[in-house]
Amino acid sequence: MNRECSVSKRVQTPQGVRYCPVVLSANGRIKPDAVLVSGKEQRHPEGAYYISWYEGKRLIRLSVGKDAATATARRLQKEAELNARNNGVSVVPDGQNGQRSVAAAVADFLDETKLTKKPKTLAAYTTALNYFTESCPKLYVEDIERKDLLKFAAFLREEKEQAPRSVYNKFENVMTFLKANGIRGLAGKNDWPRYTEEEPETYEDEELAALFAACDSEERLWYEFFLMTGMREQEVMYAYWSDINFTHATVRVSHKADRGWTPKAYKEREIPIPATLVKSLKAWKTKANKTCNLVFPTSGCNVKMNFLDDLKAVAERANLDEDNFWLHKFRATFATRHLWNGVDLRTVQMWLGHVDIESTMRYLKPSRSQTVRDKVNSTFKEVQQ
Repeated sequence: MNRECSVSKRVQTPQGVRYCPVVLSANGRIKPDAVLVSGKEQRHPEGAYYISWYEGKRLIRLSVGKDAATATARRLQKEAELNARNNGVSVVPDGQNGQRSVAAAVADFLDETKLTKKPKTLAAYTTALNYFTESCPKLYVEDIERKDLLKFAAFLREEKEQAPRSVYNKFENVMTFLKANGIRGLAGKNDWPRYTEEEPETYEDEELAALFAACDSEERLWYEFFLMTGMREQEVMYAYWSDINFTHATVRVSHKADRGWTPKAYKEREIPIPATLVKSLKAWKTKANKTCNLVFPTSGCNVKMNFLDDLKAVAERANLDEDNFWLHKFRATFATRHLWNGVDLRTVQMWLGHVDIESTMRYLKPSRSQTVRDKVNSTFKEVQQ
C-alpha cells in the first residue's frame, strides 16, 4: 500500500486557527492561497503550509513555508521516501547522510521533555517549537542556519506580536532544542533577542488591606498563605498538612510521590512562617477533612486549581482593578519585604528556592515606605530652608 503525505495550510477561521486542506489544481499542484474551510473553497493568503504523515500511529506535521510550489515539492519528496520504505527499498531514515527531519526531531524532543519535565515546561517548549516550524521551511535539522533563527525572532515580534520577554524565552527554548540535537554556535551574542528586565511588582499595604477586607475567612487564609510563605502556585496547591510544623512555625516544600509532583528543580526547602499564620492554620485544621492530606483541597481531596480565578473575583468584589492582582505578586512582596526588613540575600534565596542569587537580587529594590520618604525629606532639609 502506498504511503501518503497530505498538505494543509494553517489559517485563521471564524472558529479560530485551523489546519485546512489545500485545493489542488488540475495538474495536481497546490492552488496558491486556496483552502477548504468546512468543505468550501476560500482564499487565505495568511499562514504557512504544512505537510503531514504518519510514523506508526504518530502524526508528524512539518511546516514547509508559505510558498505553494515549495509545499508541492516537499510533499512529493516525502511521499517518494514513504513509498520507498513501504516497498522495501533501502532509504536513509530521515535524509541524506543521516540527516534528521525537523518534524521527527521536534517530536522526539517533546517526547523526552514530557518524561523529564513538568507539564508547564512541556507546554512552553511545544508552543516555541510549533512557532519555529511555522517560520522555518527547512526540512532537515542540519540545514538550519543563523538566518533561520533571526527570521524566527522577527516572526515572533511581527507576526505573532509577542512581547520582548516572550520572544527571548521562545528563542531560548529553540536554542535548547538545537543544542539537544547537536547544533551549536548558530547564534552569536548579538543575535539573541533583547528585552528590558522589569522590576517585580509588589502589593502596597493599602491594596492588601482592601483585598483581605473583601475575603471570607477561607479566601483570606489562602492569600495570607501565599503572601507569608512566598511559595509558588503549584507549591501551595500541593501543600500537605505534614509539611507544616506548628511547633517550629515552618512549612516545607516537598516531593509528593503519591500525586506525581516534584518541586521546581527538584529542590525541597523549609520556610519559616509568622505566628499569625500558624494560628490561622491551626484553626483551619480543626475544621478540615481529617481524611485529606492537602491543606487547601477541593471536594474529593483534589488539588485546588483556581486560586488565580478566585483572586480576581475577590479583587473585583473589593472594587479593585483585577488586572493588578496575580499570584506571583504575593511571592515578590514576600521577598521584597523580607529584604527591606534586613533578612540577608542568601537566606531569602533559600526560602524562595532560587538556584542562583541573581534571581533573588531582582527583589532587592528601594523601599517606598513613609520612613524612607521622611529620610529623603530630612536629607535636604537645611538646603530647602
